[in-house]
Amino acid sequence: MSSFTVPSGAQRLDHFMAQANARYYATASFLNDFVTAPEISQVFGEILGAWAAMVWRGMNCPSSFVFAEAGPGRGTLMADALRLITRHVPDMAKAQQVHLIETSPLLREMQYQALCPYVVPFWHHHITTLPDMPLILLGNEFLDALPIRQFIQKDAVWYERYVCNGVFQLVSSAAPVLPDDRFLEADTIVELCEPAIALVRWLSQRFIQIPGVALFIDYGHETLLTGDSLQALHYARPASPLENAGKADLTAHVDFTALAAVARQVGAAVYGTETQGVFLQQLGFMERTEQLACRASLEDAKILRKSAHRLVAAEEMGHLFKVMAFVSPFLPSPPGFVRKDNL
Repeated sequence: MSSFTVPSGAQRLDHFMAQANARYYATASFLNDFVTAPEISQVFGEILGAWAAMVWRGMNCPSSFVFAEAGPGRGTLMADALRLITRHVPDMAKAQQVHLIETSPLLREMQYQALCPYVVPFWHHHITTLPDMPLILLGNEFLDALPIRQFIQKDAVWYERYVCNGVFQLVSSAAPVLPDDRFLEADTIVELCEPAIALVRWLSQRFIQIPGVALFIDYGHETLLTGDSLQALHYARPASPLENAGKADLTAHVDFTALAAVARQVGAAVYGTETQGVFLQQLGFMERTEQLACRASLEDAKILRKSAHRLVAAEEMGHLFKVMAFVSPFLPSPPGFVRKDNL
């Protein structure tokens, strides 16, 4: 169905998605819906802590800087990273201010419990309130939950997807404006994540003036392809994205191609994408796993190696998840990347 006016009661898809996810993360129902990489293996957070330490040294070891995470979940990743930094890089531990971008009161309490052995973090509702200091930012499975808009072209006319009474409804629209030069094919869904584009533009502009590195790990694509990637998890099972609003986790594939184009337009350096498997192996993930496994019981060693395989293997999460970094153009290359500006 198409219309030239917005139907009564209809919501633009990104507004629907934002409200649904805000309700979802404010309740405990999400805790059993999915498991992220930091909860699969402690080595994931440790390796990112070591990565952050190498980036800090590449910044010439600033005596005060912001170590931040966007969407820190239960706080597991940051806790593992801080444990390594506290033990092995004490000068960095003294220099860092830990800041978390998190809106959920429930998750903030969990993050406090996870991090209180190391620091009392600062919380922010939005990344733009971070202090004007050198910045190292981590974001694991953060961008995929940001709300998207969806467009489709039919008979040379553009429409946008709205949600009305639990179903999609098409409303006439201007053509979507993407930051790259991809060909927009008729009768194919085109997705646009404006919050992710705004985030990368803000970071890139900041990094021109203040030293900074932002690392994002998420499932997504590095091509000019279009298509519908909106999906939902309800009780750990795939569900209709428009049903159970506020009770299911809504996500969409991250368009790394568009984000890289935005960063380059501003003048930031772009590294990646790498697959998660290649990135972790470049940083010594498997070697660290073996160190732990050799000191563990037979059962624990088996769990460690199985978890590492899940994160690194191409047939598991190793290929599906991609890694990209946005960096101040005057800083050295961050570790873990084979390619720069490959998009």
